[in-house]
Amino acid sequence: MQLFSLLTVQCLRSAESRSNSLKIVGSILFPVKVYVKLDHSSPHILCVTNRLRNSELIDPVFRWNGPSGYLSSANSSVQISPTGTLILGHFRSDLSGVYTCSLVYKLIAAQPDKRLTIKYHIYVTCLDTENNKLCRQSACDKPHRLHKAKDLIERFFKREVEIRKKSTEPLPEIYYIEGTLQMVWVDRCYPGYGINAVRHPDCPECCVICSPRSYNPSNGIHCLQCDTSLIYGATTC
Repeated sequence: MQLFSLLTVQCLRSAESRSNSLKIVGSILFPVKVYVKLDHSSPHILCVTNRLRNSELIDPVFRWNGPSGYLSSANSSVQISPTGTLILGHFRSDLSGVYTCSLVYKLIAAQPDKRLTIKYHIYVTCLDTENNKLCRQSACDKPHRLHKAKDLIERFFKREVEIRKKSTEPLPEIYYIEGTLQMVWVDRCYPGYGINAVRHPDCPECCVICSPRSYNPSNGIHCLQCDTSLIYGATTC
């Protein structure tokens, strides 16, 4: 019996690890998108624009609001510095959404107060896990392990062909035909997540949580349209 061998390798893609020292600056022209890994801390999200970042603000007052309303450092997962910088710790999927910071300030003491509202869209990206634990070594990296498995499988079949050529024993009922092994890389995201390079050009290969009006019911790679879905990470329509 001749056997055609096909190996399908499945992979969960995740965002690149973000440094805790990364600082995100806002804009008054458009919402800035921020991507955070599940169970990780967010970058430092500043309540200033690039123009104001190096300016000396007089008596600034900062107020942050998230999807559930007013944000305060009294919440253990929220840190707000005296300069208005926001850090979200142990990020969960239900924390995804629109965040706004209202800034009241002066550049000159004699001037009246100026007001500014900065908006961010914060998404959660899926996390690679190994036995439900965080992978902290390069050996835990999924692409690394998949490529290693691919090399071992190819070597096994190549060696099997070499041994069979030297053997005088009859062929078994099931055997590998040289040159028929194919490796197919299949992208997969967790339910409620999807890859969309157009919507998320800064994270084109990331599995990003599905926005409202979309959902992913299984381990596909796209969030499907659903006008009745109003939450982030929907798995049903």
